[in-house]
Amino acid sequence: MEQLTGKVALVTGGGRGIGRAISLALARAGCDIGVNYHERRDDAESAVHEIENLGRRAVAIQADVSRAADVTRLVRETESQVGPIEILVNNAGRILIQAVEQMTEESWNDMIASNLTSCFLVTQAVLPGMRARRWGRIINNSSVAAQAGSIVGVHYAAAKAGMLGLTRSYARVLAKEGITVNAVTPALIATEMVRSNPVAKPDMIPIGRFGELDEVADVVVMLAGNAFITGQTINVNGGYYMS
Repeated sequence: MEQLTGKVALVTGGGRGIGRAISLALARAGCDIGVNYHERRDDAESAVHEIENLGRRAVAIQADVSRAADVTRLVRETESQVGPIEILVNNAGRILIQAVEQMTEESWNDMIASNLTSCFLVTQAVLPGMRARRWGRIINNSSVAAQAGSIVGVHYAAAKAGMLGLTRSYARVLAKEGITVNAVTPALIATEMVRSNPVAKPDMIPIGRFGELDEVADVVVMLAGNAFITGQTINVNGGYYMS
């Protein structure tokens, strides 16, 4: 494992849920953190406060990462306030629960933009710096829905599956440049969204419980510190999907 102390990480959607856990785990590993948020400023500022209490630097920056202009500003402000981005965690995204007959072109485009286009835009924005330094870690937070499918969010599953193709392709292109690219596919992690979803039940998971936030965050830290794992999908799902 490589030393992460002093590395700068940008975590999109880093103020709450899995993103918050990742932000804090990377800070505990020695990273300074750019905490991106879309709407919930208080959550992001609370995460920054916790990171600073760990002795690391952090900043909360609002941006809609599905919009190119916002992404450009996000990267510029992170780098000016914290430093060059060396670790990127593409965590931002959202799910829209719709049956097949309810989906529209608009909701399809929304899911693709929120979950897949955002991943592309932020990756493209940080890559020039990573390539110049010949060091970088890109970790994409996908979903088990990409592998097992979803009956309540076909568009969401398609977008998350696209992230896996994006991951493998970037990994292959960048392998000789000191940049690794990997994906994590969680299933039913005990977030606010999962706990409030009446369809989600712990007995859907072979292990018999929801996953914990830190069980995802620990994998992200491992990938950030490993120089030989690239192009991989790490399943954090309690046995929901086995490969």
